[in-house]
Amino acid sequence: MDNQEIEKKMMSIVAEDGSVEEVEVILAFEFKDTKKEYVIYTKNEKDENDNVTVYVSHVDRSSGEPKLLGIDDEEEWNRVKDVLRELSKVE
Repeated sequence: MDNQEIEKKMMSIVAEDGSVEEVEVILAFEFKDTKKEYVIYTKNEKDENDNVTVYVSHVDRSSGEPKLLGIDDEEEWNRVKDVLRELSKVE
């Protein structure tokens, strides 16, 4: 059996306080109808049930430099949750 190492995609995020953190990208995607981009990433933290915590952000490129924003629209969040459900079925 070939035991190949899957290359992890990493990105740096800058917090509001200016600190920089390396995170692992799980999935980046765009909704074609809204042209909104999203990224699902992890810091490889585990919760009390030993599940890996994941984060989802909207990618805003309007200022030239990509910014990660929260998702505060309920309809938008429901669509993203559908993507997360599909992703969890694959693994």
